[in-house]
Amino acid sequence: MKNPPLSRGSIVAALDIGSAKVACFIGRVVDNEGGFEILGVGNRPSAGVKSGAIVDLGKAEAAVRHAVHAAENMAAEAMKGYPLREVVVNVSGTNVMSHSHRAEIKIYGHEVTGNDVRRALVQAQQEALQEEHELIHTIPAGYQLDATDGIADPRGMCGDDLRVDIHLVTGEIGALRNMAGVVERSHLDISALCVSAYAAGLASLVEDEMDLGCTVIDMGGGTTSMAVFHGGAMIYQDAIPIGGNHVTGDIARGLVTSVDAAERLKKLYGSAMVTNMDDRELIDVPKLGEEPGGPVNHVSRAMLIGIIQPRLEEIFELLRARMKDSNLGGLIGRRVVLTGGACQLAGMRDLAAHVLDKQVRLGKPIRLNGLPDATAGPAYAATAGLLTYMAQRSAEMPAEIMAQAEAGSFWEGVRMWWRENW
Repeated sequence: MKNPPLSRGSIVAALDIGSAKVACFIGRVVDNEGGFEILGVGNRPSAGVKSGAIVDLGKAEAAVRHAVHAAENMAAEAMKGYPLREVVVNVSGTNVMSHSHRAEIKIYGHEVTGNDVRRALVQAQQEALQEEHELIHTIPAGYQLDATDGIADPRGMCGDDLRVDIHLVTGEIGALRNMAGVVERSHLDISALCVSAYAAGLASLVEDEMDLGCTVIDMGGGTTSMAVFHGGAMIYQDAIPIGGNHVTGDIARGLVTSVDAAERLKKLYGSAMVTNMDDRELIDVPKLGEEPGGPVNHVSRAMLIGIIQPRLEEIFELLRARMKDSNLGGLIGRRVVLTGGACQLAGMRDLAAHVLDKQVRLGKPIRLNGLPDATAGPAYAATAGLLTYMAQRSAEMPAEIMAQAEAGSFWEGVRMWWRENW
């Protein structure tokens, strides 16, 4: 899993396995700064995934195969008929944990080298890792050399004591093995892993938001994840196992209709906040168990929104509590960016601003060229961010790459385990 620098013309694939959809982007590097053009996209309604966890290997594998095949067909000319071999894959935030550490090492007046930085990162890894978890990210959040802090890259500088604030993200081995099994059974290798909200932030945040403090909230079908950025790095991540599918389920139960009909009603008439006009608008709700075109119930749009709004308020209130419990204080900042398919309901931005008491905007991929309109919105921010993440991994900094080589041994073990047991 040691990744060589991405040269111009390199082809990279991203695979986003979510609870609502499976999406695959195939991109080609167009410059030395990690810019991509999109060659192929594929998406498929998800199956076998619930609240970010694999619950049916066969159904999940079929969804992955269909999404990858669609992307390969679109990119066939550029790929000259060769199938995909490696993909960078997202990891649900409900299966991972954040750890903050400060590592201190002695330099004894010499110049700081890459090996010194690596020693600090490995020291933090050894302190954070547990038997049932595996390392996903090792992210330097800030350097201090003697009394000087705010250093972006200490290499080449002289001092006695180097301190590194490090954010580590670890994942549950069982969940990672299940996800790796789905990918392996689709005849693909995992080149890298990236937490979903982290990827969404890399795709949708502008530089000032990353530097000054911003929280990305990625609202998916089965989970809602958040990632806090400050000083140009992710410093915290968390997630709750509630998403857009739970809103759909509430509608189906509340209006006594099918899940498919509830999803359609949510998209056509749903909103995060009720208005004075909603009482006057009636919508047709198919009765549960009736044939298409059969009898319907007539309910006000206000009644539909009255089912949707409490669940969304619950999501934002839980996230607000998680933000408070993180003890990050002012580092979280006053800015929130919403991504993910479930954030696209009308009024979502205003509801989030009201509950979280922050400035809120909707985020979409801003660093990829050639995205079709259908995949250029908030629902595909995490998928697009996986490509940006690969470009960062191939660069000289951040130093995450220097320490993450150790994680390769885990994936070699996973591959061997699957070959021996399946």
